[in-house]
Amino acid sequence: MGKHRLSIAAAPPFSGLRRFHEGRGFKQWTGDDSKALMKVYLPAIVGYVPREMVRAIRGFLEFCYLVRRNVHTPKTLRQLDEALDLFYANRDIFQTTGVWPEGFNLPRQHSLRHYRNLIWEFAAPNGLCSSITESKHIEAVKDPYRHSNKHKAMGQILLMNQRLAKLAASRIDFADRGMLARPCLLEEYLKLHPDEDLEEEIPVTEKTHQKRDQAQDDDGAVPGPTVLAYIVMAATAQTKLPRTAVALGNYIKQPRLKELIRRFLYDQLNPDSALPGLEVSLQDCPEFDEKISVFFSAASTFYAPSDPSGVGGMHREHLRVTPMWWGIAPHFDCAFVNYHPDLDGIHALGVVQIRLFFSFRFRGIVYPCALVHWFECIAEEPDEDMGMYIVRPESKRGAPILSVLHLNTIVRAAHLIGVYGTQTVPHNLTEHHALDAHKYFYVNRFADHHMFETVF
Repeated sequence: MGKHRLSIAAAPPFSGLRRFHEGRGFKQWTGDDSKALMKVYLPAIVGYVPREMVRAIRGFLEFCYLVRRNVHTPKTLRQLDEALDLFYANRDIFQTTGVWPEGFNLPRQHSLRHYRNLIWEFAAPNGLCSSITESKHIEAVKDPYRHSNKHKAMGQILLMNQRLAKLAASRIDFADRGMLARPCLLEEYLKLHPDEDLEEEIPVTEKTHQKRDQAQDDDGAVPGPTVLAYIVMAATAQTKLPRTAVALGNYIKQPRLKELIRRFLYDQLNPDSALPGLEVSLQDCPEFDEKISVFFSAASTFYAPSDPSGVGGMHREHLRVTPMWWGIAPHFDCAFVNYHPDLDGIHALGVVQIRLFFSFRFRGIVYPCALVHWFECIAEEPDEDMGMYIVRPESKRGAPILSVLHLNTIVRAAHLIGVYGTQTVPHNLTEHHALDAHKYFYVNRFADHHMFETVF
């Protein structure tokens, strides 16, 4: 098993990110498989293939993500040209190394040159691609053909599509008339059994099915209204964890939790102070003995029209912080924090790993908070070949830099992938321990389109 295959399998989990537990080896490769793999592929091949190959794939990925933007400007079109030039300048490596010795004569690669002019003519394509018609082809042709007897199948396919269309139209009509609000035979059953009252049982059953369907089909799309971003804590607090700062800190192996909460409160009560709470004397910080509520998740909702989103362009993702995820291993998501709002791109953001979601009431005000471990960029510019910033866990004298932040300072989740270099990836390394196995991490800007626009 190659190093790059293990690297793909060990990529840390992320909301909406497909898992490749075996690394590769599909019986049938689809466009969706390629899109999902490309989100984690680039860091896995660094050091394994020539750097020109890395740069070529990076240029192609940047072009694909830039084209997907919901709105284009002269600046993004210049970036589109730069990404395409990077791809063409380095793609000959595939020919010289024997990967594609016959040279390049691919119609879809040639069409890349026409995207810029077509965007000027017809505006942003925003995700329009041939896979849309392919999915309809499956629904309208392939599936009906499988249900036919294969003899003169065209007439059977047309008849099936006609009947399916009528059924779909009937369902819409029945729903508008309120006929699908409850089981069709319920009225007749109640006529025969007038003493039985089943009205209270129906909403519970429907709600159960709705939750199940939402858990299976939720793609992050959220209806408007359109706002920049907001984040809310989970609705239910955990009931079996300590409620005091000292006991909770010892439970999660963070004995400084009470001290960090006091320093956080200093910042909240003294917003105009010349010194931040982490630098003032602890004696100047307010005392804290309040009860704490712990949560295992929070939902971040933000404006991301280039990703699957609602009518207002809103997209939602969940950040999870739990000591045991599905009974397998701890799960502590990373996130971007609004750090320097006067700057642009990643320079405006801090990168943290969330260690705890909690809230408490102090002097009549409820404070939703997060205990975070900070990461720091090792350079002002991204990696020359990857185009990604590299970060490392921040520490002082060997101790991690921790702080308590207000929940509204968190922007959204961040995805970090280890810098594997030339070292061998352990065979027993799983995605759940990947953030503890490396010293340096790429800030993965290809995790989704909103992250690409934010970090690029």
